[in-house]
Amino acid sequence: MKRKKEQSWLHPLIAALLTIVIAQAAVFADPSTGSTALTTGTLGAGPSTLLRAGWQKEQVDWQTGNGSRIKSISYPKEKPAPLSNRRHPQRPEKELIFPPATTRASAQLKPTADTEIVFANAIDSPAVDGFTPWIVISVTNERADSDTFDATVEDSIVGNYLTSHPESDYIIGIFDTGSSAHVMGYEAGNLAGIFAADLLTSNTSTISGVTGSVDAWVSQPLAIFIDGLRAIEPNGMLWNRSKMVGQSNVAIMVGQGGSPVDLPTAIGSPMSVYFTTAFNNNIVVTRTLDGSDYNSPDIRIYQQDDPCIPIYPNTIPMELRPLGATSVEYIPGLTGDFDFEPTSPSVIIGNESQSVFFVASVDLYKGTYSAIDKTRFMLDTGAQVSVVGSRVAARLGLKPAHPDFEVEIQGVTGETSTAPGFYIDAIDIPALGDWLSFTNIPVVLLDVSSPEGGTLDGIIGMNLFTDLNFTLRGGGMFLQDDPAIYYETISQVTGDITGDGVVDWLDVAAFADAWLTTTGTPNWNARADMVSDGIIDFFDFAVLAQNWP
Repeated sequence: MKRKKEQSWLHPLIAALLTIVIAQAAVFADPSTGSTALTTGTLGAGPSTLLRAGWQKEQVDWQTGNGSRIKSISYPKEKPAPLSNRRHPQRPEKELIFPPATTRASAQLKPTADTEIVFANAIDSPAVDGFTPWIVISVTNERADSDTFDATVEDSIVGNYLTSHPESDYIIGIFDTGSSAHVMGYEAGNLAGIFAADLLTSNTSTISGVTGSVDAWVSQPLAIFIDGLRAIEPNGMLWNRSKMVGQSNVAIMVGQGGSPVDLPTAIGSPMSVYFTTAFNNNIVVTRTLDGSDYNSPDIRIYQQDDPCIPIYPNTIPMELRPLGATSVEYIPGLTGDFDFEPTSPSVIIGNESQSVFFVASVDLYKGTYSAIDKTRFMLDTGAQVSVVGSRVAARLGLKPAHPDFEVEIQGVTGETSTAPGFYIDAIDIPALGDWLSFTNIPVVLLDVSSPEGGTLDGIIGMNLFTDLNFTLRGGGMFLQDDPAIYYETISQVTGDITGDGVVDWLDVAAFADAWLTTTGTPNWNARADMVSDGIIDFFDFAVLAQNWP
């Protein structure tokens, strides 16, 4: 007989939780008022765009890749606000049955005698914004001879640090597969010691964005090493450098300073192509540096043949395009001293030009319209949002004059522009194993330049991957295999704060540690915010108690 769930507030779990959370409450309460403040976005029209009649605006700060950021999102007042990752409840894994692509747009999702059965890991209503994959970066002076232009893979730190305090003079940047070169902002370059070590050439390279372009310095060859945020102690010291991997003899781009906005620091595809990178979304790592909080999945970077790489059952084929990638190298120029120095940053060299990662195939649906088997979607771990270009938008019947929401995008020049956003019915990403499928998906309409020429069909951003643990195998050059994503959906159990698939005392401890925190305070844990209101309080406590075994 099914056990009746205990509803009494005298339940032993309730009593134990009350004891823990009340004891923790004093730690996070405001000492002057005895209460905590709820951190929310600011509403109101911004100075750079006109707000549509009957709409409201919320200030945000989301990465869109290529040095651009979304600074606000606007939407009709009479409609619910687009779901943000900071208040987005986890969705359960489902098994759906889809008809063939040729009939899916007009067919109902139920099996018939003529239905092709495709098993899919389906995620309903992903948030507009996804996670940012923050990593820690160290720099040394390791390089090859002046007539060697290829990057060298390094499985540990080599060379001399550029500062006398590398344990504190590290950089936090983005693991960005959408960046074709490594980029370091002006302030980050100063902190890493690149300017003081005189590791800049007189050459520049251009970074193009949504609202214009800026020039950045091209560096002398140096070495970059990376790891996930777990390498940083909670006190801010970089304590475990033994797991850092990277590459030497690479030229990077460094911000010139003096611009309205500094360049973001991003480690691009020339690094990820050498390694297998694991993104563990069931573990959130938080570190605070210079007053800023960085929340990221637990990121781990492995050599291609490391037996510790997680094994997942589903494989999404990808490609490095343009095809024919052979090496990561910079273009040299002869100096007056008859030495060669970089005239461009190091990129993945293909048959035609620099290469980045593309998802092999993407299918999209909106009402009776569809855009099937699109092959020009770039995978961009540095973009929190997903994007469709004009060609796909036209196939889906999207009307730019009548968007579901709008976003204000700030480019590398500091100028802003507005782009329309839409909800489309479905996106399927074919995979070996279970396909990855999404329903009711927010996308931004934006044309982004492609390394193949012209513009992309779109960008697969990290808002589609927040409910997954996955690995990115970049070995297109060394394994003689195409790159791929291997993934599994995270167990979705209400009250499961630790992500291990069960609700137990480990979740109670995690809940107590996050008690009365908000989205902008230390110890914040989004999984403990079970009612998605931006604060960990008795409402979440009630949900945890109701889901106790």
